[in-house]
Amino acid sequence: MKKTILCIVGVFILQYSTMAQSNALIEKVSAKLNIVNDYVAMGIMKTDVAFIKASLGKVKVYYKKPNLLKVKKEGGISLLPKGGVSVTLNSLLNNKQYIAIESGVQVFKGKQLQAIKLIPTDEKLDWVISTLWIDPVDALVYKTFTTTKENGTYEITMEYGQYASYGLPSKIIFGFNTKDYKLPNGITLEFGDDDPAAKQKALKQKKGTIEITYANYVINKGVSNSMF
Repeated sequence: MKKTILCIVGVFILQYSTMAQSNALIEKVSAKLNIVNDYVAMGIMKTDVAFIKASLGKVKVYYKKPNLLKVKKEGGISLLPKGGVSVTLNSLLNNKQYIAIESGVQVFKGKQLQAIKLIPTDEKLDWVISTLWIDPVDALVYKTFTTTKENGTYEITMEYGQYASYGLPSKIIFGFNTKDYKLPNGITLEFGDDDPAAKQKALKQKKGTIEITYANYVINKGVSNSMF
């Protein structure tokens, strides 16, 4: 009897997982993203992290399918948190190793967006759960909130313009908790004369944002692996 019950439960879970993974809206988003094999984008990056001395600057963003991504600022320094670079829409959706669960409609900046939670089915992946807010009309993701295993949580909001047909944003705002921020080499902290305990407390109490406004994309012209 117990074996029969376990078999029935197992079949139910398998069927539910298959249905969840086959979410039609997620498939539409993935199809749009899959048009892009690679790109090089030029943009302006604005950093709002209180303890970092960093000014407005030009950046070059390199991407190559399935999940290679690099943001290079003038002077060779990247300010994106190390752990967050790897958690992109492409890395979330390309591997298909997740269960997608619809979790209601929410209004975001005047748009009615479908919220969909992604739960990974592969324990080796470095993220725990991610929520995507998607416009069902244009199949564009306007917001994501992702919890990772080792690098805290990240919120990404996006705006779209002339490259919307490729699923590529005109502006992206990357928000994170500074206590989880892993400083790249070459960045100077700005804590004044605070003692170490005070510095750690300051980190826990702050949030940071990095905003990139894209000027243009060069799409599907080829990007060498050496760029990453």
